[in-house]
Amino acid sequence: MDVLVTGGCGYIGSALIPMLRADDAVDRVVVLDSLSSGSPRALLGTLATDPDDGVDFRRGDVREYGDVENAMREVDTVIHLAAITGAASTHDRRAETMAVNYDGTENVLKAAGKLGVENVVSASSCNIYGRAMSRDIDESVEPDPINPYAEAKYEAESLLADYCEDHDMAGTALRMSTNYGYSPGVRFNLVVNHFVFRALTGRSLTVYGDGSNWRPFIHVEDAAAAYKHAACNPEDWSHDVYNVGTNDGNYRISEIADLVRDEVGPVDVTYLEDEHPGPSYHVNFDRLGETGFEPEWSLREGVRDLADRFTGAE
Repeated sequence: MDVLVTGGCGYIGSALIPMLRADDAVDRVVVLDSLSSGSPRALLGTLATDPDDGVDFRRGDVREYGDVENAMREVDTVIHLAAITGAASTHDRRAETMAVNYDGTENVLKAAGKLGVENVVSASSCNIYGRAMSRDIDESVEPDPINPYAEAKYEAESLLADYCEDHDMAGTALRMSTNYGYSPGVRFNLVVNHFVFRALTGRSLTVYGDGSNWRPFIHVEDAAAAYKHAACNPEDWSHDVYNVGTNDGNYRISEIADLVRDEVGPVDVTYLEDEHPGPSYHVNFDRLGETGFEPEWSLREGVRDLADRFTGAE
C-alpha cells in the first residue's frame, strides 16, 4: 500500500510517519506539506537517498489543486491531516481557515476521485460539538460548531461522505479528542502541553472561567495510531465518522490543572472567572471500540513523559 499524508510535518503527522514506515503493509509514504506551520525536523530519521526507501516529501499547499494531484499520483490511501489548527485563533482568520480546512479538503477529495484512490481518512475534531449540555456525546448528536475551525471540519465531513458515495471510495472522518504529549512536531498551544511547560518553568496555570468545562483528551501517539489503523483497515472503519478517544479520557479543565500540578510539581492555579472558558463537550467513544483499535496512553502517563523529556529524566 502507498500512502499520502497531507500535513505530515505537523504534530500528529510527525508521530504518524514513523509508524507508517515501520508497517510492512506500507510500501511507500508520500508527505505533502506547505511547511507554513510544520517543520522539516518532523522528518528527521525518515528520509532516504532513494525516495522508494524512505519518505517522498513534496512541498505544496492543499489550496493548490495541482500540488495535491501531483502528490497523490499512484497512491492507494490518503490520510488528510493538513489544516489550520488552534480553534480559538480562527475567529480572526476565518477566510484562511475555510480556504485550507474546507477548500483544501475538497481538493484532496477531487483528486482522490479522479485518481481512483481506494480510501481517504480525514481529520475532524470533537471540537465540532461546541458547548454541549448533554454528557456522553456520541456520533448521533448534532454538532454545534462555535468557531471557524469547527465549522470547516464539520462541513468537510459532509464533503467526504458525498465523494465516497459518488466515487465508490472508502472513507471516514476521525473526530479527534484534544491531543497532548510529545511528538517531533509537538505543539504548546494545547492545554495539557501548555500547562506542563508552565509548571516546569515555575509559572502559574491559568484556567479560564471556573474550569468546569469538559474536554476529551488523547495522546498524540494514540491519535497517530488511530489514523494508521483506519488507513490500513478500512473494512473495520465502516462508519462515516468516529469519535476518537477514551471514555475515561474526559476531564474538566480544572482537573487537568490539578493533575499537572500533582505530577510536575508545586505550582499555583489561577482562575480567571470573568474570562470565557471556551467549548465544553463530554464525549462517548463506544463506536471506536467496534473497530478493534484501542488507545494505550493515560493522561497521567503522558504528562509524566512530557515532563521527563523537558528535564532529561530517564
